[in-house]
Amino acid sequence: MKTLSKTTNLRNRILGNGHANGRQKTAPKTNATPKNSSDHLTLRIAEPALKALKIEIGRNLRQPERKTVSPWLNPTQLGRPAFLMNFPFSYATGFANNPWMKDMKGDKRQPDFVRAAVQFLAVYQNVAAEGLVYLLPTPQGADLQDLLYTANLGIVLEHLPDKNTVVISNFASAPRCGETPVGVKFFQDMGYDVHVAPGKFEGEAELKQLYDNVYVGGYGIRSERETYDWMEKKFDMRIIKLRETEPYLYHLDCSIFPITRENTLVGTELFSKKELAELGKFTNIIPVTVDECFSGICNNVRLPNQVLNSSHIHDLKAGTEDYRFELQKNRKLEDIAANLALEISYFNLSEFHKSGALLSCMVMHLNRSCYNIALTA
Repeated sequence: MKTLSKTTNLRNRILGNGHANGRQKTAPKTNATPKNSSDHLTLRIAEPALKALKIEIGRNLRQPERKTVSPWLNPTQLGRPAFLMNFPFSYATGFANNPWMKDMKGDKRQPDFVRAAVQFLAVYQNVAAEGLVYLLPTPQGADLQDLLYTANLGIVLEHLPDKNTVVISNFASAPRCGETPVGVKFFQDMGYDVHVAPGKFEGEAELKQLYDNVYVGGYGIRSERETYDWMEKKFDMRIIKLRETEPYLYHLDCSIFPITRENTLVGTELFSKKELAELGKFTNIIPVTVDECFSGICNNVRLPNQVLNSSHIHDLKAGTEDYRFELQKNRKLEDIAANLALEISYFNLSEFHKSGALLSCMVMHLNRSCYNIALTA
């Protein structure tokens, strides 16, 4: 029968008695075998079942699929610069929470939101051209007038081996307290190990990394010294603590700027000789004056081959005192940068001056890869 022939051929293939060179191999004759002998095997498989069997065997023989895993857990671990910014969706100046704002009366403090957006994007585009920039989401309906100043949101502790730890700020400024849960959620969603400072602390605007686990921290106005004591014990850090006393320079980024791993701009008139001597053990101090600090000489962001600074000199009238101070600041910064083979890029951020802020306030470092490039004049 036709069906029997197929079944017989199939049985022969499975038992190793298939065709070779077109001839069917015949098993040698043996003595009769008892009907119930376990040595006798009869196997019949219909074609559909055979196909299913072959498919199942093929599946079992396949190598397990390897899952592709990114070599980076988060942006801090990248070899390229990475930053956090926030578009000024919730930007406002209704609550005057610093001396600069209190000095502005009436409509002078009211932002032009279109102009503010244009000024923000100029900085964003320049930074994004050099590295990765995350935009911190603004919660719908948020009453967070200063959320765009991400430098105050916290600090990523890049010196730790896992490069996955962030300390979120505990704000002294009342309008900013609502930023803490926003920062916690963002970094938790990114997979970071998140800690909230137990004492008052306002982010990397107050705490600057010099190199490795060596930092310089400002306290006395917006941050507390005890916060740095806690951080030193918990995160194996060495923090040089500087007391801030000038109310208009209420964050450390107004008077300190590490321009390279080895060199730091310091408003030397603002700190004691003892503090400066301690700081000088860890970095080469480049002195700048109080007037230059007021003009924003330290409120910078470093990129691999350039320093970003805010300057509205073209809005000022030549010959005025404000123009003279701004020109002095710009020339001093350009001279310092030239000696370190760096360029200066200026941005007019006049709309953000209305909230007492400058460029360094707008950018939080997720890593400091831009400092890894050694430059010499």
